[in-house]
Amino acid sequence: MIATVVNAAAVIIGSLIGVFFNTRINEDFKHVVYNAIGIVSLIIGISMTLNATRIIYLALSLVLGGFLGNWWNVEGGILKLGDLLKRRFSRGRDEHDFAYAFLTASVLFCVGAMTIVGAFQAGTERNYQLLLTKSVMDGFMSIMLSAAMGIGVAFSFITILVYQGGLTLLAAWIKPLVSPLLISELTGVGGALVIMIGINLLQLKTIKTANFIPSLLVVLLFVAADPLFAQIHF
Repeated sequence: MIATVVNAAAVIIGSLIGVFFNTRINEDFKHVVYNAIGIVSLIIGISMTLNATRIIYLALSLVLGGFLGNWWNVEGGILKLGDLLKRRFSRGRDEHDFAYAFLTASVLFCVGAMTIVGAFQAGTERNYQLLLTKSVMDGFMSIMLSAAMGIGVAFSFITILVYQGGLTLLAAWIKPLVSPLLISELTGVGGALVIMIGINLLQLKTIKTANFIPSLLVVLLFVAADPLFAQIHF
């Protein structure tokens, strides 16, 4: 759990540094940062998605997960949380911008293979190297994100503690269920979410990314049922 705490602290520190610059840079520079992070997000997302070995699982998970997310209004819940955090801890920024920064950072910092594999290594082997490496990367990324998007990025530490920390604590019990297929398919769906973030940052199209988060749960069901499809070649 110590590595997850370090990761959360790195994001908070990086975000505070970025917010310092946020008040001192003009809108043109912020657009440059948005575009740069958007391109990087697309590159990361595509590389992650290519890890998927069951394309049909990826497609069905996104469709079904997106349907569930819209039904449950996950995006609306994120916006309400952003509103609550903004009113409690921040002033002077639009609630939607705050929540969007929180959502963007949470997805970028938590859906990758480094989070999943690193959490399992930390929880079962007390090997923190991967998560500590991720902490450094997230810290620098949070500087760029918060410089353009504001203090909402810092609050992604909550997602890191809950999601990444939860995986670490559960690792000893769920390790027998973890397989290369599970990691590859989760990484593939996570990559699709990162691509959506990149598209939003580049303003190519507005996608309610949070509404696709249930796709990560749907793909788990497909992986669990994979032995039943053993005779089917995708």
